[in-house]
Amino acid sequence: MIIKKSPDQIEKMAAAGLIQAAALDIVAAKIRPGIRTSELDSAVERFIRSQGATPTFKGYRGFPGSICASPNSMVVHGIPGRYRLDRGDILSVDIGVTLDGWVADAARTFPVGEISPFAENLLSATEQALYAGVEQCRPGNRLGDVSHAIQRVAEGAGLSVIRSLVGHGVGKNMHEDPQVPNYGAPRKGPLLEEGMVLAIEPMTTAGRPSVRVAGDGWAIFSQDDSLAAHFEFTVAVTTDAPRILTPWHLHPDARRGAQLRGEPAAHAS
Repeated sequence: MIIKKSPDQIEKMAAAGLIQAAALDIVAAKIRPGIRTSELDSAVERFIRSQGATPTFKGYRGFPGSICASPNSMVVHGIPGRYRLDRGDILSVDIGVTLDGWVADAARTFPVGEISPFAENLLSATEQALYAGVEQCRPGNRLGDVSHAIQRVAEGAGLSVIRSLVGHGVGKNMHEDPQVPNYGAPRKGPLLEEGMVLAIEPMTTAGRPSVRVAGDGWAIFSQDDSLAAHFEFTVAVTTDAPRILTPWHLHPDARRGAQLRGEPAAHAS
């Protein structure tokens, strides 16, 4: 069942979203060759808790981290730990924030220093696919319009859409109905209505779309070890425009479509 949110509930999710976005900004500022993913995790957890919120992922089905940190061919669900970033790596970071019982969920894939043109295309096209999907989050459209827009942009850039991983509804729970595939036919699927809140999250590879699960039961890799990218926003369907509840403050295009209320929380030192 798809649970629609009231305007007041969406405001509460937006408050969580500003903390979430600021947490991703902290990651962006700290990423450099030599840093361990565990250091990023610790910094994010300290910041989230300093804002009176909690890291949604920590303890979720036993997950030990506050963030998911997934380098290179790892698509999602990487447990932060001793992995030390190297120049030329890419790192997907997924963060959930719960504030007053409401969840905001978003992800970005970051370059570590200078990366190859091949990797740059992967990141740029996957991010563009995200924005294409967000643009379709309007009342009267169908969920398939979102999925198709993502697929069209990603595959048009020569990428593969991972079909076994999907976006989702979000609200009081991190995962709600509906599932949001990153491929599909337009004008199909559930009707989008005002008050729906969706985690739109294209996950792509530069190779084939098949994936494998690591021995830890969490990390998911591209089957062929090709580079993978993951970008995600929490988006509310409103009458005026898609409202991005987790805007990236450091990204010049982040405010396109976002309707911010007030300023983001201050960064932790």
